[in-house]
This record gives sequence, C-alpha cells and structure tokens, in this order.
Amino acid sequence: MGRKALSIDKLAMELVFADDASVKKELSKKILNLAYKKGIFPSSIHELYMAFGKGEVSGFTVPAINLRSMSYDLARAIFRTAIKNNSGAFIFEIAKSEMGYTAQPPAEFTGVVLSAAIKEGWQGPVFIQADHTQVNLKKFKEDLDKELKALQDLIADAVAGGFYNIDIDSSTLVDLSKKEIKKQQKDNYEVCARLTQFIRRIEPKGVTVSVGGEIGEVGHTNSTPEDLRAFMEGYKERLRKGLVGISKISIQTGTSHGGVVKADGSIAEVKLDFNTLKTISGIAKQEFGLGGAVQHGASTLPEDMFHKFPENDTLEVHLATGFQNIMFDSKHFPSDLKNKIYEWLKTNASLERKDGETDEQFFYKTRKKALGPFKKDIMSLTQDIRDKIAFEIEEKFDFLFKQLDAVNNRSVVDKYVTLKRVIVRSRKDTKEVEHDGEGAD
Repeated sequence: MGRKALSIDKLAMELVFADDASVKKELSKKILNLAYKKGIFPSSIHELYMAFGKGEVSGFTVPAINLRSMSYDLARAIFRTAIKNNSGAFIFEIAKSEMGYTAQPPAEFTGVVLSAAIKEGWQGPVFIQADHTQVNLKKFKEDLDKELKALQDLIADAVAGGFYNIDIDSSTLVDLSKKEIKKQQKDNYEVCARLTQFIRRIEPKGVTVSVGGEIGEVGHTNSTPEDLRAFMEGYKERLRKGLVGISKISIQTGTSHGGVVKADGSIAEVKLDFNTLKTISGIAKQEFGLGGAVQHGASTLPEDMFHKFPENDTLEVHLATGFQNIMFDSKHFPSDLKNKIYEWLKTNASLERKDGETDEQFFYKTRKKALGPFKKDIMSLTQDIRDKIAFEIEEKFDFLFKQLDAVNNRSVVDKYVTLKRVIVRSRKDTKEVEHDGEGAD
C-alpha cells in the first residue's frame, strides 16, 4: 500500500524531516486531502471578525499562537485545549522571519497543523495565519518593486499552502519625522492597500482571506487614534473600489517581541497601555467596521494581565516567545542538547552580542535562531520527552484560553465561518508586481 498506509504521526514526521521543497508540498497536499475527508478545513476568520465589527459578536479575545518548534506536538496540545474548552476561535501562525530561522515553510507549517487536527479528532475550521508579512525598510528604499515582489511571492506561497489569514506589516515604513500624521502613514497605507489588492486577486474562489494592517511598529512609539484615522483614510482612498479591505488593525501599546530580558535572565516589567488598546479597538469597530485592534508581543507578559485583553475589547492577541521559553527551560529538555545549542550560538550568532551583555541576555535573545538548524535534533527527541514538554506548554495554553475568555465559542464560530474545500492549483499570475496606480514613495 506504500505511503497510503503511513499513520498520521509518520506522515507529519516525514514532512518535518523532508529536505526537498517539492516533497514537502506533495506531503502537505496529501495531508490536506486527508483533512478534508475528516471534515477539517483551512479557513479564513474574516467573517467572524466582520461580525465583531458589526457588534454581533463580543466578549472574547482570539489567541494567535506562533509555533516555532515542536510544532506538531504543540499543535496537538492546542487542539486538545480547544476541544476541552469548546473553543472555536484560535489561530496558528508563523511570521515571515520565523519561517526562515525555524526552517518551516508554509507547506510544512500547514501540513503539520492539519496533521495535529487529524490526530486529535478535530473537525471544522482551522485558522492558519502568516504573521508579520513585513516590509524591510532598507530594501524598500533601495528598490520598492523588488521588495514588494518578494512579499507577493511569499504571500502567494502562503495562500497556496492554506494560509487564509495574512497580516501585512508595513508599519516599518511609518515616518515619524514628518509633521502631518497622514504623511507619516503614507507609505504604510499605500503598501498595505497594494498588497491587499494582490491578495484579493489570488485568493481562492469562495474564500475571503482575512487581511490585517498595522499602524505602529512593535517596540516603538505607542499608537494613537489619530494614527488609525490617518491610516484608514489613506488606505480607503488607495484601495480599489469594490474590494474587501482589512478586517483588523495591529497597534503598539508598550510591548516588545520576546520581552526585554534583564542581566539576570528575568523579564523586565512592561507598562502596557490598555486604555489605548480599548480606545483604538472601539474606533476601529465603530468608525471603520473592523473587528478591532490586535495586540502583539504578549506571551511574556505577567499572567495577571491576560484577563484584561477581553475586558478592554482586544480582538486578537499574538503569543510566541513564552512557549519557546517553556520548551528551552523545561526540566525535560535534555541539558546536553541545550548546551550544544548554546555553543552553536556562541559561534553563529556572535555578531548579535552587544557590549556588556550577559550570557543570559545573549542566549535568551538569540536562541530562537537555533531552532531551524536544530529542528531535526529537537524532533528526534523521544516521544516521551516531547510529550512531557508539550504537557507543560498545554497547561499554559489552557490558562490563556480561559483568561482570554476564548472558551465556549465554538457555536459562534460555526455560525459565521464558511467551510470551503479549495482545489490547489499553481498560479502564473503571481509572478509580477502589481502596478495599479501611483506607487508608494
């Protein structure tokens, strides 16, 4: 019977260990077809977010979880958590940068997540998201068409791989040196509009990809209502009439990705501006019909903060580094492998070390860069070890789902989210940069 007889565990592992991109895509396609037969559908969360914007849905925050390592084991843990809590609205995501340093291209990520859904007996929508599809400011200034072409290629690959939720991050282009707020946001909203138009052109028939915009770069100046209004005004002017726009907006409220680590290795206290979060989320819904505001860089926040997200009308919260930390710091993670990773970092990430930085700060900041080179080592750990680590992280998943009130919402999700079986075909029309008017400058 050949490969058809492989268990879903073996298919997932074969996908993870495959080195050839074409092999990964074939395996992912096989897993997708199995998922469809089981009633599992990669889906867009757009319709649910529009219901938030209309005031038809409220009361919970959607967790968007970045899986950087042990993705099959942790995706299984997330599905178990969702089933236990009758949850329907939760997102699996991976950022553009993470795809690189964790060695997880879109086809692999989707295949692994769907394998986990099959393994745990999940049925219904699965939301997979390209987080921080980010514009590189330096490359943009050097050759904007080349940079946008690279982003379009990535988006096309992601959508073809079942990512029906795309977060565009052109907030890197915000120019605070300009006096007028709309001029500060100009490159941001123009690029976001152009990429939105590209997504609408390539999205599968019957699927409205959920697109997110971003008005404030994480770790920088906090966002304001004026920033949102200026961005949305320009975005709507720039977006071709008749096209569906973004469904949410990411803002900056005081967090940073991964948190700020102190010399002893502990995380510095964060002053998160919940008033700004609530205000901008309200404006996003009431004035522009969006689902609301999105909070990035939240996984390392103190546990007593998370219940405040639904209380302050936060639509979606992004969670990543905290789970990576639990894995690395688990008593079950082999010390010899951890030491091997840290020795590798001393050589291969040495240029990232700042003067006066302690070992704790250096390893904390850079160890994510070892996840790709050591992916096979980590996934070659015994199932017992991986299960024990995954259980520790599953407890965190359960805590967060409850704190975000992301429980008992399965019926709401089923009401609004359309399940659509997509036939995957190659798309020749994604090879050129979209030129549809005045370019960003």
